[in-house]
Amino acid sequence: MAQEIEIKLKIGDVTAFRRTLKKIGARSIGNGTRRVHESNLLFDTPEGVLGKSGQLLRIRTETRDTGARDSRHGRVQRFLLTFKCPPKGANGVRSQATLHERHKVREESELEIADAAILTKIFEGLGMNGWFRYEKYRTTFRLPESATWAKGLLIELDETPIGAFAELEGPPQAIDRAARALGFSTDDYVLQNYLSLYMEDCRRRGQKPGNMLFAPTK
Repeated sequence: MAQEIEIKLKIGDVTAFRRTLKKIGARSIGNGTRRVHESNLLFDTPEGVLGKSGQLLRIRTETRDTGARDSRHGRVQRFLLTFKCPPKGANGVRSQATLHERHKVREESELEIADAAILTKIFEGLGMNGWFRYEKYRTTFRLPESATWAKGLLIELDETPIGAFAELEGPPQAIDRAARALGFSTDDYVLQNYLSLYMEDCRRRGQKPGNMLFAPTK
């Protein structure tokens, strides 16, 4: 399993944040500045065995706008299966609650799959349910190669139904240095996942939780 080290930052002004990214030399990767739409579906047993043990099983559908005028070639989809272990503490012991210093550390296995619908049917046949769906638009940035300290660092701008966040993933020292360059301190670090953030947002608004989805466009 690969090790995932990350934090989130709450972004109040997306336009200003993009200006700061440009100022520090960050550039979007992939197809220009076009965002990637992510539709995520979490699976668990009816008893919630995975969630209770701090594990995560997810199918993600990524849809990228290529900018082509021909609708047959204008959108490209990719499907990813992800399994995450509970966060690890500084002593290396897995725990749902403990976190490694200022950063969330998890072991993650991820692979590209050919058909999300077929795998969903397989999971359902094994007695699991797709119980929570959430979506976002993601733009991924890297700092230039001349910034050798940022090797392996990804800065991902997520625009979600509950607001915008930046995810910084990579070596801990690079995360801290990039956060400072972006105008944030360690006090601004958010270590919760989107499910927890969504549940908090629902409680704050007095709304019944459902799925974290954008309002349908007319």
